[in-house]
Amino acid sequence: MLFLAAALSVLIGLSLGLLGGGGSMLTVPILIYVLGVEPKSAIATSLLVVGVTSAVGVISHARAGRVQLRTGLLFGVAGMAGAYVGGRVAHFLPARLLLLAFAAMMGVTAFAMLRGRGRPVDPVRPVAALPVPRVLLQGAAVGAVTGLVGAGGGFLVVPALALLGGLPMAIAVGTSLLVIAMQSLAGFAGYLGHVAIDLRLAGLVVGAAIVGILIGGQLAGHVPQQALRKAFGWFVLAMAIFLVGKQIF
Repeated sequence: MLFLAAALSVLIGLSLGLLGGGGSMLTVPILIYVLGVEPKSAIATSLLVVGVTSAVGVISHARAGRVQLRTGLLFGVAGMAGAYVGGRVAHFLPARLLLLAFAAMMGVTAFAMLRGRGRPVDPVRPVAALPVPRVLLQGAAVGAVTGLVGAGGGFLVVPALALLGGLPMAIAVGTSLLVIAMQSLAGFAGYLGHVAIDLRLAGLVVGAAIVGILIGGQLAGHVPQQALRKAFGWFVLAMAIFLVGKQIF
């Protein structure tokens, strides 16, 4: 079972490295349905796994010039505040509600991916040209979702960076990893103290996911992004339906 979990965890990193998101969409189901982790612990562990993996992935993207540091930091700082608050609020909500919210997040994400959003065509604009209040508000909102349901928000962050920052797809993906790392780790901090975390298990998943994100970072820019996004969109939609079915029946 651990070998299967490790193999599946490589896909977490591949998703993050290639698409700039989707890690938590895989991590939470793997932890709950493959490793038998309690839902709230799975959400908290997912935030740790995705946060650390994304932080490692930023390095390879930055070396290739695919990270807009100032834009990512601006969005990420707002996201950290929202994620921490979301992680604290989650303590007062039932696990079943959180999983249904997570499934809804997956459904919205899948729809956005299948519609082909997040394909920017504008050149990169300097951060000074960004509507800062809007960026901060949107970053805080995405961060709150991250902390609440354990979803790193990559497929919300990428279109936001494309729309607000005018970033090309490859740079939006790389920059989103910086944002995801910041807000996922902030969301994890919000869970500390009221959720048990198996650090050895988290370490196993993180290690496998890092292998995947290093591979994904090398493949980024060489894989047709639109075809990959649509294929993953159908997969995420199927996982959302599965989660809803499990909670209802």
